[in-house]
Amino acid sequence: MVSYSKFQMWWLLALRLLIGWHFLYEGLVKVLNPKWTSLGYLMDSQGWFASLFQSMAGNPGTLAVVNFLNEWGLILIGLSLLLGCLTRLGSIGGILLLGLYYFSHPPFIGSEDLFMLPREGSYLWIDRNLIEMVALAVLYVFPTSHVFGLDKYVSYVLKRKPSKSL
Repeated sequence: MVSYSKFQMWWLLALRLLIGWHFLYEGLVKVLNPKWTSLGYLMDSQGWFASLFQSMAGNPGTLAVVNFLNEWGLILIGLSLLLGCLTRLGSIGGILLLGLYYFSHPPFIGSEDLFMLPREGSYLWIDRNLIEMVALAVLYVFPTSHVFGLDKYVSYVLKRKPSKSL
């Protein structure tokens, strides 16, 4: 079994905490702003799946579900990573959510540059969503939460055998 130095573990922990904070903050900003909606973002979708994302925005019921899942998904993923609780599940959830963001606004050649929303920087194939997805995959395979986090205690409780009572 490979063991990692404290230096390596601290950097993995820093990565987990920073990504966790990013997700939590993005979710809280959306929840605390009663006027926030994903409508503009979805309507601005580009690429192969643009019609799917735009149809979500076009149906008020679907849009309400998307808004709720986006807000609370970000918050729960962020808390999972910050607290080190169910971090593998949180990492998978984050990868899936970022994948949706990536494919709604893909940085591919030929994507129309008709963005209603301001973009940060210019990208070709690789953007911040893809980078953060890969970082979450790293956290999935290096579960620091079993060293620094609540998962350490959750796994201990789950592994304990109940004592026999008389």
